[in-house]
Amino acid sequence: MIKTYKISISGQVQGVGFRPYVYNLAHQFLIKGTVSNNEVGVIIFISGEKSNSENFYQKLISFPPPVSKIQQSSIKEIEVIYFNDFKIIPSEKGGQLNLPLTPDFAICDTCKTEIKNPKNTRYNYPFTTCVNCGPRWAITQTFPFERNNTSIHKFTMCKPCLEEYTNPSNRRFHSQTNTCKTCGIDLFLIDSEGKTIETSSENLFKKTAKLLLEGKIIAIKNTSGYLLCCNAENSEVIQQLRTKKNRLNKPFAVLFPSLKHLENEIELNQQQIGSLTSSESPINIISTKNYIGNLALNKIAPRLNQLGVLLPYTGILQLIANQLSFPIVATSGNIHGSPIISKNNEALEKLQHVADYFLQHNLTIEHPQDDSVVKFSKKFQQKILFRRSRGYAPNYLNIKINSEEKILAMGAHLKSTIAFYPNENLYVSQYLGNLDNYDVYNQFCKTSENFIQLFEQQPQVILVDKHPLYQSTQYGKELAVKYHSKLIAIQHHKAHFTAILGEYNLFEEQVLGVVFDGTGYGDDTHIWGGEFFSYENKSIKRIGYLENFDWLLGDKMAKEPRISLFALASEEMKPILEEKFSPSELKNYAYLKSKNKLKTSSVGRLFDAVASLLNITDINSYEGEAAILLENSILGYNLKDCTLYCEVTSEGFSGKEILKNCYKDLQHGISKEDIIYNFLFTLASTILKFATEKGFQKIAFSGGVFQNTTLVDMLIELAPKEIKLYFHKELSPNDENISFGQIMYYLNIK
Repeated sequence: MIKTYKISISGQVQGVGFRPYVYNLAHQFLIKGTVSNNEVGVIIFISGEKSNSENFYQKLISFPPPVSKIQQSSIKEIEVIYFNDFKIIPSEKGGQLNLPLTPDFAICDTCKTEIKNPKNTRYNYPFTTCVNCGPRWAITQTFPFERNNTSIHKFTMCKPCLEEYTNPSNRRFHSQTNTCKTCGIDLFLIDSEGKTIETSSENLFKKTAKLLLEGKIIAIKNTSGYLLCCNAENSEVIQQLRTKKNRLNKPFAVLFPSLKHLENEIELNQQQIGSLTSSESPINIISTKNYIGNLALNKIAPRLNQLGVLLPYTGILQLIANQLSFPIVATSGNIHGSPIISKNNEALEKLQHVADYFLQHNLTIEHPQDDSVVKFSKKFQQKILFRRSRGYAPNYLNIKINSEEKILAMGAHLKSTIAFYPNENLYVSQYLGNLDNYDVYNQFCKTSENFIQLFEQQPQVILVDKHPLYQSTQYGKELAVKYHSKLIAIQHHKAHFTAILGEYNLFEEQVLGVVFDGTGYGDDTHIWGGEFFSYENKSIKRIGYLENFDWLLGDKMAKEPRISLFALASEEMKPILEEKFSPSELKNYAYLKSKNKLKTSSVGRLFDAVASLLNITDINSYEGEAAILLENSILGYNLKDCTLYCEVTSEGFSGKEILKNCYKDLQHGISKEDIIYNFLFTLASTILKFATEKGFQKIAFSGGVFQNTTLVDMLIELAPKEIKLYFHKELSPNDENISFGQIMYYLNIK
């Protein structure tokens, strides 16, 4: 007996080849009906025998398209509808958008092969995509994800492309980003004056590779924004790029032409290979311990024994790579501290004195994104996201929220993101940057308004950080007035804690929260950053912290590790201070310290103090430099050889005691490397002892300090079997997770 069923699928199911997959599967099962996108996902109507229809449904949800992610699915019998065949029908928007937004996907292997093959029609065409790869979020204007809702809409498909698009047996069947040389996007090479140098795809990539070999800097417009590129084996041009970009020491990422080339020069493990070749294709930070190539490492990553590497993830980068015999620097196309540039005229205006040439195209990028960055810890391969952007944003799929309120969270200040809950899904934006920068702030405001417009939902609740001077807080207040929203301020470190609780859905558990970072406005108006929290029964309590010390000179303290040393130093360290400060500085700072009332519990500043004590650095040229160089100074460790620098108390631990014992070991000739081992061992041991003495069996970690992979490995190695550890896995431990944590706090804490 013929029955009719309605199948509803939600999740990451648009822009992933879901409808053509359903079409072909229906033909395999000899099923008639329709499939379409709508504002909540994919809707399928089928008619057939009950058992065959149910088998079709089970096959569909058990083996979906490779880059799709099903969150929910249902099948229910409805009144009989008679179909003549199975069709993909036009999408109809019947309400407001209520589905995950599709992130960008790295170019797939099949498309890579096509653009390399002289006999293929897409030979040398850099915007070759299919249902499994290509830009999605970067070009999205609105949803459902249809061609006419993207910036690729202005490129009308030619007859051969349309034939591919309508042919069920073709791999580009219903590929919304389908274009070719005839109907597609134009790429052109210009000089810094705007003069066209090359437009022919036959010569363009050879010319670009030749210019890179000659030591030129090229601003390449990728599908998610500009990259500044140069020969990574040429010290002179890398230094030029540093000077012009105003990026003194912060490491550059390096794009290798192929995985084979990368493996010939640097040792990789399976986790790193899997990450580099995934659909997200992020930058991976890897050790250069056994590096055997010709990279100008001292210029690319000054003073570091690690390197950020990536592989070509778009057709543009792949076609350039096909012409290269050397790796290239591939860093964000901006002046240091500003947002990534995506518009042609803006690139020429702002990068004219940085880049010698510009490789541009005429596709509009709606949502510029930096490359995402990950690192795996050495011993236990714990994955840590350093930056969550291209390939990951703007979805957060790992949670189900039941709330009638529309909630917008404004996040933090330094590593800003926004989070929006306008429907049944949660969206966390790409990394936006430091809101001290005017252009970043404008991008932050634009992203906030864009989310509100895209989802056609005004926020009823706006969540901000408690810090009254954060730009995100100020803008949140403005939006609350504009939309008549309820405004709620949430303490920074409690938002960190609820972010990790939310990732693992630990809201029914008893958990110790350990939040270590550089700075955050505390409930007592002091600067927090080394916090122990208890969570139980929807309640968070601060139950311990790093013993308070003086917070001096405001933001200058975070930029000069020597000031943290000054704040924590005992009298016996005076000779070291005299080497780092002039007599007038010592006098002035001593006076400020005697009058100071603002205190801090910041573990981030404790890292700075240790780095300064060990003469690793006294001035940070980029955020977190001291902590990065500190970890970089060690190669390996043996826990049996480590020494404790302080004892835990019922209230926490003492940074002054730790620093005093670091100094004592330094005076006794203990190596810097061993002192750093002992310092990290002390932090890990203190956390675990505190948990044990307070009776916790679950510990959740958040805050930028837990980007230190050696500390993470030590915690995993030291933890007794009865204690379970939770580290961020889908969000960065740094302030990028604050917006998500603010929503988790609002929904779950009394």
